Amino acid sequence: MNSTAAAPDWSSIDTVLLDMDGTLLDLGFDIHFWQVWVPRQYAASRRLSIAEARQLMKPIFEATHGTLDWYCIDYWSRALSLDIAALKRAARHQIAWLPRAREFLAGLRATGRRVVLVTNAHPETLAIKDAHLGVRREFHAVYSSHDLGEAKESAAFWPRLAAQERFDASRTLCVDDSLPVLRAARAHGIAWLFAIRRPDSRFPSRVVEDFPGVDSVHELAQGLAPRSPERQPAGGA
Repeated sequence: MNSTAAAPDWSSIDTVLLDMDGTLLDLGFDIHFWQVWVPRQYAASRRLSIAEARQLMKPIFEATHGTLDWYCIDYWSRALSLDIAALKRAARHQIAWLPRAREFLAGLRATGRRVVLVTNAHPETLAIKDAHLGVRREFHAVYSSHDLGEAKESAAFWPRLAAQERFDASRTLCVDDSLPVLRAARAHGIAWLFAIRRPDSRFPSRVVEDFPGVDSVHELAQGLAPRSPERQPAGGA
């Protein structure tokens, strides 16, 4: 089932939890970085063909998928004997917002709702993208899963986030391009969940299972109006 739905009922939402890569920023950068740029550098460092490098890297990637190490550039720097942070800084000119994502964030903040970035990106990766695009200034709070010790796919992540951010799950919207993350958020009780169907602008929309989907976050702005002054977002501790 490819789920498509109208915008959420904004009168029922005080807090918005937004993913970064593939939701607000174009996932094309990360895909190209890990599938093309890193294998190329790994091959050069070991005097291998790119095909040989990818073959050696494959079991390492498979062993860490879905864990915090998957997103940890310190781990990958050790595992591949490459300076991943330096490689990301060298390629930072390719980092870009998804279409109209920044416009959506500005409109959302103007309504008085609490806007929170919740990302699996390593803090150094976040710092590189923030330096290039000014990501942090678009949010009231920013959380990396590395600071909380669990990936967003993990059930343990969400109580840890809730202990710091203190959001009301019944009045919270979470938007992500990862279905495992959305499933974990749903299990925590977050009421409003949307999947991004087009995280990489180079490719057409994908089929999304289990959740209402939009091609980009700006589609959620339909019906967006100022939050009721009687309600205050819970906010951080």
